[in-house]
Amino acid sequence: MIFDFLLPVTDVAIAHIQLLHHQCIGNTIRVHSEREGFPDLEDVAIAIIGVRENRRDLNHLGETVCFTEIRRAFYELFPGNWHTQIADLGDVDKGDTVEDTYFAVRSITETLVKKNIIPVFIGGSQDLVYPMYRSYDKLDQMVNLVNVDSRFDLGDTSKPLEHHSYVGKIIVDKPYNLFNYSNIGFQTYFNSQDEIDLMDRLYFDAYRLGNVTANIKSVEPVMRDADIVVVDMGCIKSSELSYRHSKIPNGFEGKEICAICRYAGISDKVSSFGIFEYKNDAHEETAAMLVAQMLWYFMEGVNYRTNEDLDVEKGSFITYQVPIDDEVLTYYKSKKTERWWIEIPFISNLNNKLKRHTLLPCTHQDYLDGCNQNIPERWYKARKKNEV
Repeated sequence: MIFDFLLPVTDVAIAHIQLLHHQCIGNTIRVHSEREGFPDLEDVAIAIIGVRENRRDLNHLGETVCFTEIRRAFYELFPGNWHTQIADLGDVDKGDTVEDTYFAVRSITETLVKKNIIPVFIGGSQDLVYPMYRSYDKLDQMVNLVNVDSRFDLGDTSKPLEHHSYVGKIIVDKPYNLFNYSNIGFQTYFNSQDEIDLMDRLYFDAYRLGNVTANIKSVEPVMRDADIVVVDMGCIKSSELSYRHSKIPNGFEGKEICAICRYAGISDKVSSFGIFEYKNDAHEETAAMLVAQMLWYFMEGVNYRTNEDLDVEKGSFITYQVPIDDEVLTYYKSKKTERWWIEIPFISNLNNKLKRHTLLPCTHQDYLDGCNQNIPERWYKARKKNEV
């Protein structure tokens, strides 16, 4: 059982709840405590889990990571008009080996996803995304991973797995069930040309920091197609946190990263979420509160999911067909939400990864571009990946 891997929330965080308004989140969620034990997961939609593992951080100096300040900050926030039931399941401690911690994270993710509960991990080093991803091996589906990060984290796959190479390991390790990897917010000077070229060769999506901040809504279609969304706190400018967390003069501001987290939450498809590379220091209140607000926005997004039925045969979509050269692009506009999709065709004589027609989320601008005889780049990459 997953509770075998989980330590209860610290008494300090539990005691803080007693000081809060009765409508605060701390008094409305189910908490794994020493006194009350493991909470009932019936009707729970989101489960928070801390993971105290950071040994694969190349800058690790033996320090431990604690999430008490994040919990105190999160508990004292007021929920919106939410109907979503949340549980805080406590922490996964460091195992005897890093692989032991990976096994715990993989088991927890697999169990919760099967129960239609979204695991929300707060962690140390970002290599913890690897066991999150591997938990989907038994779910018989191709996986789309979105990483909000200044780096691609492809790394050198000939070396042991670490926090800047976990994506490379995901790509090369069997079983191969990664369909798409998207990076949001990369900064070119943090990524080698080899990594940039590899992203192009694999038809993965990458969005530069400046382009995303200029149009934050461009994130929404990417999130709508994601199964796993993870955030590296190194993508946030250090003035928004503390210089203990990072020495990053450029990055997302607090309101931008919260908007991105909300887009992740509102996606009907996202089934696991994580915030990683959190570090403790003596003046961490600002960083802890920002993480708490990122969690809040993700959960608000989940609360407002539309659970849209993508069966285009049911008449809930308006269909637009746009001829471009030898192609006919088929767009669909939802009558319910006015969101847009474009169809990735199934080609019967090829070994298609998706095995069927698939709808790729897009924007109204993508439709207008198609009308102007410009094939959307995400459609082109998705089709190429399907044919490889």
